[in-house]
Amino acid sequence: MSHVVVSQVTKSYPGRGGRSQPVPALNDVSFEIRHNEFCSILGHSGCGKTTLLNMIGGFERPTRGTIMIDGEQITNPHWSRTVIFQDYALFPWMTVAENISFGLEMKKIPRDERRDRVRRHIELVGLGGTEGRFPHELSGGMKQRVSIARALAVDPKVLLMDEPFAALDAQNRGSMQREMVRIWERERKTVVLVTHSIEEAVVLSDRILVMTRHPGRVKADLEIGLARPRREEDPQVIALRNELRDLIHESELQA
Repeated sequence: MSHVVVSQVTKSYPGRGGRSQPVPALNDVSFEIRHNEFCSILGHSGCGKTTLLNMIGGFERPTRGTIMIDGEQITNPHWSRTVIFQDYALFPWMTVAENISFGLEMKKIPRDERRDRVRRHIELVGLGGTEGRFPHELSGGMKQRVSIARALAVDPKVLLMDEPFAALDAQNRGSMQREMVRIWERERKTVVLVTHSIEEAVVLSDRILVMTRHPGRVKADLEIGLARPRREEDPQVIALRNELRDLIHESELQA
């Protein structure tokens, strides 16, 4: 049974600068994501992938089509779908523990259970000993670990990730990708990752959806049957990267 079902979704925005015609961002997008699958949406800037993620999160509504999770149509944001943003989105006046606890308080989780969940998720993301620090005292990678812990602590059905490692340098980005694999293997969730990085999609994903240029459509839906961890020099990994580059290049030529 599919966990997330996107069916014939089109999204348009009102024209600007006197234009009467609406501007299409997505056109007739359909796909399904299975329970606990790690799915990446890969494409260039402007292909509508973040718009699609926002609709799965309930922050925007499709112009046409439907998005369902476990048979229920998404109409509003909900704690069952949490988001990890590129810019961390931490509260600067709160400590690490308080940031992670925030969503649990909104869910009215009892204090003792909140404390246990915060402690467990701090250990899960490798931030033991930082409970009392504030965001300005943390590196970029550590801030993103706090964001991951906060998103997972509320026990969502679907974890949405909007280019979460794009602001990190190459070394930290690679490290966080490996950490994300470790965390996902321990805390299995349905994950939808938006990225423009072929390498990131290959490292992390069970499935990769390749989007066309504006307006976005699904050009290819690839199932990745490679064991983790995936090494750069593996011939199968090299072949997959090349296939994805070809698909992206074809989209550029068609655009």
